[in-house]
Amino acid sequence: MQECEHYTDSIYYQLEQTAKYCRYLGTQIFQKLNTPITLDEFAALDVIQMHDGICQRELAKLILKDRPNTGRILNSLEEKGYIERFVDTKNNRLVRKMTLTDSGKIVIENVTKSLKKHIESLPKMFSDEDKAKLMLALKNFRESLEKEVEMKI
Repeated sequence: MQECEHYTDSIYYQLEQTAKYCRYLGTQIFQKLNTPITLDEFAALDVIQMHDGICQRELAKLILKDRPNTGRILNSLEEKGYIERFVDTKNNRLVRKMTLTDSGKIVIENVTKSLKKHIESLPKMFSDEDKAKLMLALKNFRESLEKEVEMKI
């Protein structure tokens, strides 16, 4: 890896700053589109849609939130009628799992369509090929970091 005299010259800093800008942009887009859910709720719904019956701990790991914050997100989604939680067993233990309601499926579909339209209107910075290469490099980098990071979620 390239030697950096300062942390602000490192890939870690650049990724952290880029992630912050992505977060700010996402929050602004959700406000502009006046969606019925927040960016964090959208991420949770998207994961639940992909992993029906997921438990809170697994969801927390996938959205990189601690369990109390994940619980708050889930409480909000349940109050809005977008998810249902149920008790199930996993490894002989009771766990709370969740699934999307019909309203949740509709809201995720509508928000996804709105987001796609808005994102497509943003200036294109990368060709599709460059974007695919960047995504693969970021995925590989993240997966190597996952092996080094001890997460207590």
